[in-house]
Amino acid sequence: MTSSQPAVKYTVPGLELEEGSKVVELLRVRLHALNDLSLTLKHIHWNVVGPHFIAVHEMLDPQVDRVREMADDVAERISALGGVPAGTPGALVAERTWDDYDVGRADAIAHLGALDLVYTGLIEEHRRVRAEVAEIDPMTEDLIIEQVRDLEQFQWFVRAHLESAGGSLSTAGAHTERQAAESAGPDGGR
Repeated sequence: MTSSQPAVKYTVPGLELEEGSKVVELLRVRLHALNDLSLTLKHIHWNVVGPHFIAVHEMLDPQVDRVREMADDVAERISALGGVPAGTPGALVAERTWDDYDVGRADAIAHLGALDLVYTGLIEEHRRVRAEVAEIDPMTEDLIIEQVRDLEQFQWFVRAHLESAGGSLSTAGAHTERQAAESAGPDGGR
C-alpha cells in the first residue's frame, strides 16, 4: 500500500478513504496483538504450576474471554471501516512486531512476572494508537480507550501478585519476559 492508493475502497461516513485506510492499518496490528495475547494467556493457563496455581489458573480465563471480545470488536471495526481483518495465525506471525512468549512450564509468579511485561507492551502500543487515531476517528479512539481501561485492570491483577507491601514490583528493571520471570519466580520460568 502506498499513501496515494488507499487500502480500502470505502469507509464510514465522515472519514476520507485515506483516513479510514490509516485507521485500518493501525487496527490490524492491534488485532494481531490481542489475538496473540489471548493465546499467550491460554498458554500460561495451561503451563502454570506451584502453590498459586489455582488462583492464577482461574484468574486468567475471564481475561482470555474479554481479550477475545476485544479482538472481535477490533476486527468488526476494521470491517466497518472497509478493511479486511486478518485473523489467521500466518498473518499474525508475519505482521507482528514482537517476539513469541518464551516461558514454558513455570511457577505461577514467574509467569505473572513475564505477563506483566506482555501487558506493558500491549498497553503502551494501545495508548500510542489511541493518540494517533484521536484526531482522525473518535469512535475508534473510544474503542481503544475502553480496551486500555480493561487491559490496565488486568495488569493490576497481575501486579498485585508481584508487588511488595512497600509498593515495589519484583520485576522492576526487567526488559525481557525471561528476566521478569526470573525476577519474580523461584524457578525463573524454567
